[in-house]
Amino acid sequence: MTKLMIYGATGYTGRMAAKHAKAGTPLVLAGRSEATLSRLAAELGVEYRVFGLDDAGAIDKGLADISVLVNCAGPFLRTAGVLMRAAIRNGVHYLDTAAELDSYRLAEILDDEAKAAGIMLMPGGGGSVAMLGSLAGHAVETVRDPRKIRIALHVAGGLSRGSAISAMENVTTQTLARIDGKLVSTPAEGIRKFDFGKGEVDCFPVTLPDLITIWRSTDVPNVETFVHVTGDGFPQGDLSQLPDGPSEEDRLANRYQAAVEITDAEGQVIRSLLDTVNGYTFTAMAAAEAGRRVLAGEVRPGFHTPAVVFGSGFAQTIADTTIVDI
Repeated sequence: MTKLMIYGATGYTGRMAAKHAKAGTPLVLAGRSEATLSRLAAELGVEYRVFGLDDAGAIDKGLADISVLVNCAGPFLRTAGVLMRAAIRNGVHYLDTAAELDSYRLAEILDDEAKAAGIMLMPGGGGSVAMLGSLAGHAVETVRDPRKIRIALHVAGGLSRGSAISAMENVTTQTLARIDGKLVSTPAEGIRKFDFGKGEVDCFPVTLPDLITIWRSTDVPNVETFVHVTGDGFPQGDLSQLPDGPSEEDRLANRYQAAVEITDAEGQVIRSLLDTVNGYTFTAMAAAEAGRRVLAGEVRPGFHTPAVVFGSGFAQTIADTTIVDI
């Protein structure tokens, strides 16, 4: 065991992840701003390093004696590629909290390089990928010949500034699904009803990275992803003026749920439901726990998902997350 680094440690999710990771973990905080990093590092009693992502030499120096890197610096469109390649170059296992499809596509492209370097790429070590991957994995294990997965996330409460900016920068006109193993465009108006525990509600098809990760972890050839949003909805106006993120009170008041339907070869459908803490709380806790596990040696070289490396019970080790069959 050497050290775990959280890059983007002074951002909304990064700060929470650092606070969850500090206990018993040799932790290094990193980012671009020395002023904010030094204050947080002093508060937590840990080391910090300052470097940007426009200088490969500075990144390599910053990663000296680091075994595991958790990237919490979004938008990941700007950071994931640089840090994945730096991780491969420096023999560092890479995790992040990205909800952006392109980060996962890049991990697929870099899979062979990562395997050759003996390092793991795990975009989505925290967040919906860890959450939905566990739910899908649990449900698939109960079906003899699963052929289709439809999975929906209930997003409750407000968005952080970083999430809103990332979402805006990654807006796509295409809604994708995985059909017979391939990502294809599907009609955006294909609303379906899911029950998150209080009756059926409308869920809209969205392009989530789980279209890649659930397929890789289950081998089920058909995957569709949906979302149901309650709360303030997507913020309007100048997103840079938004507050850092939901308050602790807001997070406590807004738990997340996810629902999955697995269809077998005979057309029979089984359903399971996940209930957990607010998504931001879950993401920070799961990212910290995933980082600790990788630091302790739970590693498979190449691109992998939390459900594959840690098992489909991973989400249930985070806070009071439960999965039930319905």
